[in-house]
Amino acid sequence: MYLTRRAFSSGALAVLLSACSSNLTGGFTPVADPGMRQMPNRGWDAWVSGFRGRAEGRGISTATLDAAFARAGYTPGVIEADRNQTEFARTLEEYLAIAASDERVAKGRANYARYRDVLDRIEATYGVDANVIVAIWGLETMYGERRGNVPVVSSLSTLAYDGRRGAFFEQQLTAALRILQNGDISPEGMVGSWAGAMGHTQFIPTSYLAYAVDFNGDGRRDIWGDDPTDALASTASYLSRSGWRKGQPWGGEEGSPGAAAGTRRIQPQAGGPVFAVGPNFDVIKRYNNSTNYALGVGYLADRIAGAGPIRGSFPPDRYGFSADQRKAVQMRLKAAGYDPGSIDGVFGDETRAAISAYQRGHGLEVTGEPSMALLQRLER
Repeated sequence: MYLTRRAFSSGALAVLLSACSSNLTGGFTPVADPGMRQMPNRGWDAWVSGFRGRAEGRGISTATLDAAFARAGYTPGVIEADRNQTEFARTLEEYLAIAASDERVAKGRANYARYRDVLDRIEATYGVDANVIVAIWGLETMYGERRGNVPVVSSLSTLAYDGRRGAFFEQQLTAALRILQNGDISPEGMVGSWAGAMGHTQFIPTSYLAYAVDFNGDGRRDIWGDDPTDALASTASYLSRSGWRKGQPWGGEEGSPGAAAGTRRIQPQAGGPVFAVGPNFDVIKRYNNSTNYALGVGYLADRIAGAGPIRGSFPPDRYGFSADQRKAVQMRLKAAGYDPGSIDGVFGDETRAAISAYQRGHGLEVTGEPSMALLQRLER
């Protein structure tokens, strides 16, 4: 999805030793997600055999290839994930409700406090606001709680073999092998999301090679482990080298203190709040080229630093609901025994499933769709 840093929004890599790999006799690496199990595939075996020659020509040693592919395998689940990426048509209001949910803000403040000393040193070194680094961490992996557990060599080799974006994924696979050859991580430890994004802040391999740093001085650029130090510093390195202007806010809602740094006004959702954004907003977009993402990072960063919610209002949604009315639907569903998930004012899959269950349980037409009539019924 984001070619400068990562592919899609996740990552992992699939690889095999040769066309006669021991994978065909049960040598696969165990994966926690049953949807990401490795399966025998002779076409993939042949592709890997050919790739080994190309990789050796690019300076990857036989020993690295042997170690990387020893327990790798074709992973059909990553193909399914690639084919079924959902293009969510989230409004900015919905996106910000998720990006800066009460849970994410609270965890962001707690993690900022926990790693304050490290974050202060990172900010002093790279000039990037520590709260922005923490916000990216929060949006990418909920502060390291959701780093992904798919073997990167298996996922990337599967995607390269599949061919839809074969050249790109082969480039990422080669970069992943360079990381292994450098000794930053073992093949078993190199895990990530289904499309090869790795670690606390979800770097793809080429971006790792370009920007990752060993900030804690242990001799490895470790973005995968429980200690987030190198990952947070690597993100600061990325933003710094992408043009971050030290001491300047990213911008903010029009009328807020941060808006004074804005060089242009944007209104991403018709009828919604207006934001004034500056050069550092564009640097955040280098990390992920999405206006909603950059606003989400900036807004979450401000909330972590103690700012309040957005003051401007958003227009009613397509059902005629305000955010408070959407939350009322969720709260009343929960009170009635139907779990809508987070009470965040976003009608996602869990809320729609709860609506369907409520409709089914009360003899109503099962649509999963909210309505004013449903809210009125819930309020009786």
